[in-house]
Amino acid sequence: MKYAAKIEVGLKPGHSNPEGETTARSLIELGFKVADVDVSKVYTVCLEASSLADARAKAEDMSKRLLANPTKDNYTISVVEEK
Repeated sequence: MKYAAKIEVGLKPGHSNPEGETTARSLIELGFKVADVDVSKVYTVCLEASSLADARAKAEDMSKRLLANPTKDNYTISVVEEK
């Protein structure tokens, strides 16, 4: 069966986020009142799996092995069956 896994990867608290800091400064220069900007990446992966649990396990493995650095990143996973 086909599944779509959405994996969002962002920095853990305390890690430098230069892209977010630059974006926040730029928004302030444009007149927006923002206190902080966090930047994250979202991966949408279409995959084959035997079950929802299997698809989630595969997405977890992808995250640990390639998409997220466990030293500096947190990640969340959501998986849905594609119709």
